[in-house]
Amino acid sequence: MNSPAPMAKDELMRKVVALCKTRGFVFQSSEIYGGLKSAYDYGPLGVELKRNVMAEWWRDMVTCRENVVGIDASIMMHPDVWRASGHAAGFADPLVDCKVSKERFRADKAPRPAPGDELPLTCPDKGVAKTYAEIIEKSFGVALERDGNVLRGLKAVGPGEFGFFSKGAAAPEKTWPWRGYVSPLIGSPFLSEERQFNLMFRTSLGAVDPMQDVAEATARLTAQPDLAAAVKAEFGKDAETGALGKALATGERAKILRAVAEHVTGGNMVYLRPETAQAMFVQFKNVQSSTSQKIPFGIAQMGKSFRNEVTVEHFIFRSCEFEQMEMEFFCEPGTQGEWMEFWKKARMAWWTRYAQRPGDFRFRAHEKSELAHYADQCFDVEYAYPWGWGELEGIASRTDHDLHAHQEASGQSLEYIDAEKDDPKTGKKPWRYLPYVIEPAAGATRAVLCFLLDAYTEEERRTAAGETELRTVLKLHPRLAPIKCAVLPLVKKDGMPEKARELISAMLAAGIHAKYDEKNSIGKRYAKHDEIGTPWCVTVDGQTLVDGTVTLRDRDTTEQSRVNVAEVVALIRGKLDA
Repeated sequence: MNSPAPMAKDELMRKVVALCKTRGFVFQSSEIYGGLKSAYDYGPLGVELKRNVMAEWWRDMVTCRENVVGIDASIMMHPDVWRASGHAAGFADPLVDCKVSKERFRADKAPRPAPGDELPLTCPDKGVAKTYAEIIEKSFGVALERDGNVLRGLKAVGPGEFGFFSKGAAAPEKTWPWRGYVSPLIGSPFLSEERQFNLMFRTSLGAVDPMQDVAEATARLTAQPDLAAAVKAEFGKDAETGALGKALATGERAKILRAVAEHVTGGNMVYLRPETAQAMFVQFKNVQSSTSQKIPFGIAQMGKSFRNEVTVEHFIFRSCEFEQMEMEFFCEPGTQGEWMEFWKKARMAWWTRYAQRPGDFRFRAHEKSELAHYADQCFDVEYAYPWGWGELEGIASRTDHDLHAHQEASGQSLEYIDAEKDDPKTGKKPWRYLPYVIEPAAGATRAVLCFLLDAYTEEERRTAAGETELRTVLKLHPRLAPIKCAVLPLVKKDGMPEKARELISAMLAAGIHAKYDEKNSIGKRYAKHDEIGTPWCVTVDGQTLVDGTVTLRDRDTTEQSRVNVAEVVALIRGKLDA
């Protein structure tokens, strides 16, 4: 068999997405109702693949390690958890839309050119530059100069104004108000007003609908001639501070009413977690004391997280509902560097162990400008997706930031007490300290997409008639494959189906996920199982009934061998356990 010419990367993505639907890996959620943006359902094969990926992660990170334990925490936690961690503030950001590219971005993260700087719009290619130039001319009445994929002619006139300058002109022909920043994607100053977005999903805890309270409070307050005075009378001292106080200080009616709604619903409001990590920090003391773990040790968790993502893209790569595989490894201050190297090596070994093309994985070190203020190191495990390198897993050295934040906010000590070591400050036992943390945090749904792309292969082969055909095969690692073995009766008679059913029962009893398949010709059944990644097919034929042997076919090589039926189950079990 020969490999055809390499396909274009966008074609690979298109084929994998199509395969996901036709073979039952991933479906668009609520498809018969038109679908729901950024929501996906995992079909019969997809759920098996995802569970296998997560099971292998758990096996490697928890089951096979004495110093890592697991938890399964609630998706909803006390709102103060997210206030202490910074999510409640950091995830409620002002967002802005670019009127040219339609990019949506955080205003506080946008580039800020200095007054007097040129404002070139850098587009992906010349075609896009032409399109954007036409949009700008139609919407804003100016014709920017096209220089390849760059549009020129705009300049920051001052801190609050930008303008259009014809080529060689000293003064602007036209100006617009400006907030001092441009879009990160193309550098456009043509932006919408800032709008407040909350990147965490909110809901209410309790059987009573808080919206009724909001409606009644709004009706009561807006019936008064002076809204601000009514709010102060209604909420007393609460109206002097916090969100209510800030809203009243602006004098803006819409902001005051929003703050009233936030205040009224605040007692029942909870968030769907945007990450699984915080529960492991909050439960650090309980886990450590109940298991008698000694530093260094880790707490692991897998599960769903939810984010109102600014941009959802690339199929299941970035969506609002996703699954994470995270571990917080607690270590002595000062040892975080060596543990960072340990976990970098361990995590890269895990990813490449299950990959067909290990060279498509790499580390990317975060620049100092990217690091959170509390982190001293961070590395991303990246995969060469069709659109470029993308993050699969972040491995961060978070110092003692999270434990410190929750200790301060809760008033509960989260210190670890090492009775055998001297305190470096006093020289006496015990040593009380907040552990430092190394956090390997991987995306399970991103891993599914990565392994599908990595495994998808097209090969040219010769048919029995001597013709060339294209074979599609999903070369998933056997431990990740949704179905481990297919058992196929050559024909649906002469006792072959019954013998195949006996073999299926034996495999299932041995914990091997096997499927019986009798539909279509044997060649089409082989092709189907190649396409869904089944590593082995066992064919029951006429010879089976004579000498008790079956044909064992390998997915990747298509090689076939005769094996005694009594040995098949142990043989496949051994291959999976190898």
